Amino acid sequence: MSEQKKERPKVPTGHAEFLTTRQKEPNEQGYVGYDTIWESFQKEAEYKTPKRP
Repeated sequence: MSEQKKERPKVPTGHAEFLTTRQKEPNEQGYVGYDTIWESFQKEAEYKTPKRP
């Protein structure tokens, strides 16, 4: 039987509406991790001091 490859295939960057996922480089044991980057989906309004009566 043929041996299995020790390398993982390169995965393209994934994009969703508020999420991006990238593959990390493998470490010494061959573990491949992933970076998850969240974009903010809330907008922050500028605070204005209320008028005095």
